[in-house]
Amino acid sequence: MARALTLLERIAQARRPLTLARLVAELGYPKSSVHGLCNTLLSFGYLRRQADGAFLIGARVMGLAEAFVAGTQVTEEFNALWKATAGGAHDETIILSVLDGTEVVYVAARPGRRPLGLAFNVGMRLPAHLAATGKAMLAHQPIERLAQLFPADPLPRMSGKGPLTRTALRRELRATRERGYSVDDEGVREGVYCMGAPVFDASGQAVAGVGVCINKSMLGTDGGARHLEVVLGTARELTQRLGGSVPLASRDIVKQGGGA
Repeated sequence: MARALTLLERIAQARRPLTLARLVAELGYPKSSVHGLCNTLLSFGYLRRQADGAFLIGARVMGLAEAFVAGTQVTEEFNALWKATAGGAHDETIILSVLDGTEVVYVAARPGRRPLGLAFNVGMRLPAHLAATGKAMLAHQPIERLAQLFPADPLPRMSGKGPLTRTALRRELRATRERGYSVDDEGVREGVYCMGAPVFDASGQAVAGVGVCINKSMLGTDGGARHLEVVLGTARELTQRLGGSVPLASRDIVKQGGGA
């Protein structure tokens, strides 16, 4: 089972088809074992094979993803929140993610009226130290946990921006915690500016992150303050629905109308 899961994860991480020979070389398993694993996963629909023989993730994995999302209470509350809102869609897409190690996994999205050019699909993953929602959650992790997640420098980048060292990340997370929200200024994608806020459960744990992403050229003279207000307000509502409480800094920012 461990080998099958490792094989699935390797193909998922590659984001491209992998041949049997490539899987054998990268995993270090006997060719006969890899061949047997692939055939079994193919028969159950967790893999699919191209005409050239290379393997891709199969559609069956979506059932696991949907089961995970359905079992996540914060996702249910996020979706219920919009059903109870009469104001309609926000200008920008509002996203919800949870932390999975050093990555964030997007579990829900509320499409906005304005196209962004950056799709947030359920199941999509991004580096937590670069994504706004990820930084919002990491800011409330114990120092020991951060040391486990990021044991060495340099930290990976996507667009050439974002924290490169653990020291820079800790400094940014400290600022995030103090002001009550996080910022991704083109760390994930050039020209895209994101803001995120943590969602807390009844135990005080940051169990999710709410975020909004904007084309940086459209931030406006208020620096995105109205978008930040929506993010903080949504995070506050979800926190209340989960029986948690919002840190004082976040409450104050919402009352003051935000500020990027």
